[in-house]
Amino acid sequence: MKIIVAGGDGFCGWPTALYLSKQGHDVSILDSMIRRKWDLELGANSLTPIASLEERVQCWHEITGRKIKIYQGDLNHFDFLREVIRQELPDAFVHFAEQRSAPYSMIDREHAVFTQTNNVVGTLNVIYAVKELVPDCHIIKLGTMGEYGQPNIDIEEGYLKISHNGREDILPYPKQPGSMYHLSKVHDSHNLMFAAKIWGLRVTDLNQGIVYGLETDETKLDPKLTNRLDYDGVFGTALNRFLIQAAVGHELTVYGSGGQIRSFLNIKDTVRCIEIAANHPADKGEFRVFNQFTEEFSVLDLANKVKQVAQEVGFDARIVHLENPRIEKEDHYYHAVHTKLVDLGLESNLLTKDVLREILMTIIEQKNRVIKEKILPDVKW
Repeated sequence: MKIIVAGGDGFCGWPTALYLSKQGHDVSILDSMIRRKWDLELGANSLTPIASLEERVQCWHEITGRKIKIYQGDLNHFDFLREVIRQELPDAFVHFAEQRSAPYSMIDREHAVFTQTNNVVGTLNVIYAVKELVPDCHIIKLGTMGEYGQPNIDIEEGYLKISHNGREDILPYPKQPGSMYHLSKVHDSHNLMFAAKIWGLRVTDLNQGIVYGLETDETKLDPKLTNRLDYDGVFGTALNRFLIQAAVGHELTVYGSGGQIRSFLNIKDTVRCIEIAANHPADKGEFRVFNQFTEEFSVLDLANKVKQVAQEVGFDARIVHLENPRIEKEDHYYHAVHTKLVDLGLESNLLTKDVLREILMTIIEQKNRVIKEKILPDVKW
């Protein structure tokens, strides 16, 4: 297939582009490079040194003989996006190209407005360009499990059967997003559902859990292909933060009680999920939802896993509890269904000690790059 990976320079997009290229697809990357600019804005960095996108793509070509095109520009510029789609006429459009940090969206009014404008308008532009030029193209949109919030009932895959006053219907699962970023993803979902209904577009919404891991088989082939690793209080995940803290001798800082439960998956499973969705496209006019994750853990579970692995390799890791900078339930029921991707062939890579140890050893090798004052949160809501 001809596949555009929007946001193909990012943590999920880059290994996805390589994996799809390796499978024989004709892959193009569309990216504005803004993720690298946010590091400059925040005074943060990727723990792993990452080459420029041009160097990455050239290295991939030299190693594999496979070419990946680059289109540098912004989805919010409709004329640019329209021209890219006109030139490529893709079979699938994989959409990672959004501001994806809840803390970033909550810094202040300006960052909230930017996040919602960037994400919602960019997705609307994709909808209209596909409708006009390639109405049979399959839009594979990265959503988030965070759209659902923390309901006191099981989380289904996108839809819920409702009985009310003697009548039944199947309706979109109620959304309770926890940040301006998560709200933007809910808006995307509604817009995409509407477009599928009225224009017959094919849409898969992948409600992804929190991604861990660093490398895939493809990014390991050369240092220039390595993936980024975020650990700062704005773009880093709790697991990355704990691993960094263990490596530099910092206490493992758990927000509140640590009872917050979330969904997780390995970056190797992210790329495989995209492939599965592409190989089994949504029907014409279908807006389908896959919950894209493999395991559930509490924040305290993660801290204890990191503590154990760190101690086994000689680090004296201790857990402390910080005042939670977020408004959220810290102890709650959480159980989410995630069967559709498994039914289509997903075989999970789980969060084992070996996986944690591999990431930790990479961090130890690069720990001189850690900007310690960026580890702890400075955004509160």
